[in-house]
Amino acid sequence: MASEDRERWDARHAAVSAAGAPTVATPPDALRGREHLLPAAGRALDVACGRGAVAVWLAERGFDVDAVDVSDSALALGAALAADRGAGDRVRWWAHDLDDGLPGGCAGPYDVVVCQRFRDPALYPVLARCLAPGGLLVVTVLSVVGDEGGRFRAAPGELPAAFGGLTPLAHTERDGEASLLARRP
Repeated sequence: MASEDRERWDARHAAVSAAGAPTVATPPDALRGREHLLPAAGRALDVACGRGAVAVWLAERGFDVDAVDVSDSALALGAALAADRGAGDRVRWWAHDLDDGLPGGCAGPYDVVVCQRFRDPALYPVLARCLAPGGLLVVTVLSVVGDEGGRFRAAPGELPAAFGGLTPLAHTERDGEASLLARRP
């Protein structure tokens, strides 16, 4: 990601913060209503974590979380949320350009890997390899299904094809989003 993209995301997150919009700890969208699929505890990776809503939610459930994002502003907001919620010691925040892959310190295995609204097909094999046996993958990306096309949108069937070595638990494609919940055998 070019420095212009980093600056754009920093400005976007700073504007949300300045507007007083609170960040609330929440499960990843694809896991809502399916929280029973979450392992009891362990290690988690939140890719493109933004302001840390999912990372903090996972930390509150006993996970030690590596949270990665390109935006320093977003990570600062996430760290503040984690501190406010008493989960600050359970999340490591990584400022990193995901176009370069995962940071070296974010090595699996992870019991949960979340990637919400960041799509880089080159990263898909890395995410699958990061999962521990029995680990849960939670991915949501923009999709052409039910929406117009675009370079950041997944083609129909992209997620199940990309993660074919995992056991699918739930897969949806509609309204411009695709999501996949899968477990490593």
